[in-house]
Amino acid sequence: MFYYIQMFLSFGIAATGFAILFNVPKRTLPTIFFIAAFAGLIKMMMIQHGYNLVVATFSASLFIGFVCIPIAHLQHAPPLVFSIPSVIPLVPGVLAFRMMVGIIQLSGDMEAASYAAILSTTVSNGLKVMFVLLSLAAGVALPMLLTRKDSVKHVRLRKKPFTSAVTGE
Repeated sequence: MFYYIQMFLSFGIAATGFAILFNVPKRTLPTIFFIAAFAGLIKMMMIQHGYNLVVATFSASLFIGFVCIPIAHLQHAPPLVFSIPSVIPLVPGVLAFRMMVGIIQLSGDMEAASYAAILSTTVSNGLKVMFVLLSLAAGVALPMLLTRKDSVKHVRLRKKPFTSAVTGE
């Protein structure tokens, strides 16, 4: 339980930091905190239950994408104000760092046996980073592409009553 609270706060604080760095309106900061915190919680819970890192990240970013659209409408701000800072804490920085360290090690002189092991680890980390980044991009962009027919200002949260084209009633 403490682990999930710690992850909740970590993802929320990181997203709020990126939001401040991007100079978003102050009134959107609490919303960004909670969107990122719940998305991080979704990712961590899915990983704890045995899901793949890519699938867990895609699910979390899909959550961000779908939640940002109505919230953007309610808070009168573009959806990107909420989605971009919220999705940045989901970027796999440790795997990217390990891939870069592996590339640097491969450029030096080493034995053939250790070269193959480091090459395998570096390629594995690089592929994980690539697929996670693709899942982040798809997860955030897909809901916006599916629901976007017009500007978010024109999205109606409630259905309009049916009017007949012939009678106009």
